[in-house]
Amino acid sequence: MSEVLSTIPFPVSKPAPRVGFVSLGCPKALTDSELILTQLSAEGYQTAKTFEGADLVIVNTCGFIDDAVKESLDTIGEALAENGKVIVTGCLGAKSGEGGGNLVRQMHPSVLAVTGPHATQEVMDAVHLNLPKPHDPFIDLVPNSFGIAGIKLTPRHYAYLKISEGCNHRCTFCIIPSMRGDLVSWPIGDVLGEARALFEGGVKELLVISQDTSAYGVDVKYRTGFWDGKPVKTRMLELVQTLGEIAEPYGAWVRLHYVYPYPSVDEVLPLMATGKVLPYLDVPLQHSHPDVLKRMKRPASGEKNLERIALLARDMPRNRDSQHLYCGLSG
Repeated sequence: MSEVLSTIPFPVSKPAPRVGFVSLGCPKALTDSELILTQLSAEGYQTAKTFEGADLVIVNTCGFIDDAVKESLDTIGEALAENGKVIVTGCLGAKSGEGGGNLVRQMHPSVLAVTGPHATQEVMDAVHLNLPKPHDPFIDLVPNSFGIAGIKLTPRHYAYLKISEGCNHRCTFCIIPSMRGDLVSWPIGDVLGEARALFEGGVKELLVISQDTSAYGVDVKYRTGFWDGKPVKTRMLELVQTLGEIAEPYGAWVRLHYVYPYPSVDEVLPLMATGKVLPYLDVPLQHSHPDVLKRMKRPASGEKNLERIALLARDMPRNRDSQHLYCGLSG
């Protein structure tokens, strides 16, 4: 019997399909890339370092300004020339070209698929269609999107935490709502679960990002969610307060990005004084002239913005280390 068994060949496993990946654009796009890469890894796909060494290439694009559009289109063209099998996702995938129709399809009609931003499942559907992988019950243990720290594209000591997608503002100069849609706030329990997983993975600085961080929860009317069995309101104040509490045992800190200086931001200042969150606000300001701001449909003026920032700095309580409020102004 043993002799017969010895003649039976063991099945030879095929090498895992390899996917090349390029991530362009802002930190919000980077977090989308991390979700896709985590899903690819969970399903047993490997990543390739070059276009030539990949069975398929995914390009996560940016379409916010002309230079970003050009870089994205050039990268897609390079991937097509060197590989031939390209899936496009990201903001440029949602942008229309001249005469209507998708801009990517117009410029590169041979791409395999085109999706908009934050479209992990659509991207995976396109991968499965064009690069199928046999099911392996010992490998295909797919994690949830939140609550589990997946693949990160940042150094180990910091990570981005995206809390929402889209924006409800309709500024005349901005195309974000047309590409990423209206504001959709992630469930606060999922966000806090992902944050704790990141801290457990060694992250020391958590960068909270969204298109409009101050508006977190507006779309769901600040409804109450749950975290560790406790009710938590879906609002920036409660989110930041709980993030600070989660970060403390790990010796980590929390930094806020893309915060518009709404009056509600004042409630966060005491948390900055106690060290629950860094005394830092990344405030997007586009102009100072009232006529220009009016044409931009921006709800402020240069004078009001300066007054607001001065009030924030004045009201920032000093602790024993004499912390001060730092406002990073981005255009």
